[in-house]
Amino acid sequence: MTDCCSTPGLTPFDDALGQLLAKVEVMTRTTTLPIEEALGRVLSKSVVSNINIPAADNSAMDGFAVRIEDAVNGAQLEQVAKVFAGHPFDGVIGMGQCARIMTGGQVPAGCDAVVMQENTLTQDNIIIIEKAVRSGENIRRAGEDIAQGQIVLGKGRCLTPADIGLLASLGFSHVTVFAPIKVALMSTGDELQTPGKPLNIGQFYESNGYTVGAVLQRFGVELMNFGIIEDDINALKRAFTQADAWADVVITSGGVSVGEADYTKTVLEELGRIYFWKLAIKPGKPFAFGFLPDSYFIGLPGNPVSALVTLHQLAIPLLRKISGQEQQPPLRLKAVAATNIRKQPGRMDFQRGVYQLTAHGELIVQLTGSQGSGMLTSMSRANCYIVLEQDRGSVQAGDTVMIEPFDRLLL
Repeated sequence: MTDCCSTPGLTPFDDALGQLLAKVEVMTRTTTLPIEEALGRVLSKSVVSNINIPAADNSAMDGFAVRIEDAVNGAQLEQVAKVFAGHPFDGVIGMGQCARIMTGGQVPAGCDAVVMQENTLTQDNIIIIEKAVRSGENIRRAGEDIAQGQIVLGKGRCLTPADIGLLASLGFSHVTVFAPIKVALMSTGDELQTPGKPLNIGQFYESNGYTVGAVLQRFGVELMNFGIIEDDINALKRAFTQADAWADVVITSGGVSVGEADYTKTVLEELGRIYFWKLAIKPGKPFAFGFLPDSYFIGLPGNPVSALVTLHQLAIPLLRKISGQEQQPPLRLKAVAATNIRKQPGRMDFQRGVYQLTAHGELIVQLTGSQGSGMLTSMSRANCYIVLEQDRGSVQAGDTVMIEPFDRLLL
């Protein structure tokens, strides 16, 4: 049995996402930044190493650099040098000789292994080998980590703190990245009121601009928030025209459900080419996508949870592609439902849950409470989605479900 929204014409989630990504292209604006300002930015071209890391063969531990033919059990070798990291020995280690070497020290010419100091005895200037070594033992080879000419970070990489350190270790002081995409954000509806102002009869406080705006800030866009736009055809047309002239992407919330805000649809269809979709997902059935003269358009549902879920599941992958980021499928894990979960077949369901690891190493998950699309508490209390397949029905406690832990955009 299907629910009341499971009517012909609903677009499955995976189909909708595929269509969205197929219709957009990567922005081409780039900029060059000092690496200390590049955290979270997206590489517009691959980074190729100009050097070897390590630059030369070096010791993996404190010990003695030896010639392999000399390093047999009981051998007595003369120590002729000390080698510290950053202070190489410029001579050659000869037959019957060795060099004291510290971790990171460059292996002297003539040596092809390092004996751990724990496997030696020292008598004045004579080193006694107590355990033989293999050729190359305890040596980090030049280029072992990174070879000269190797691609170390690919185009589309969103730079992490470790990446910044890696760039520094390769000698790069600047890096070329895509410029942030520009996103205009607005909410529509006469029923909305700005927080901090008194509510009139029939009004409620607008929250989508704050939740959606917060996610977009974490994503790293250049954001212009137009606030609340009244249901007036001239006001809407002015706002959309201004937003389109500035932005790469215009995002609205509200006005995309059947019977809602006809002015919004009229203006959008007059200015551009807009597709109004009914998606086979819950929450978030109404969704709009299209093209304005100079920007892409995304219309999110008005209900707060629906807006946040569709932003995260559909709009964010689209923004990733536009911004040049490599696409990564979301992490999904198997977990055991700790309680019954109600669901009717017909739509993919993104219910909000809290997962935890038991003392026995088992992932379990439970709902955050009521799952209404207007209840932001269900998102605020959650640390994951419980992703229930489109054709699946209700879940019983003990059944296996898929969860999608929230990423950095939601936590």
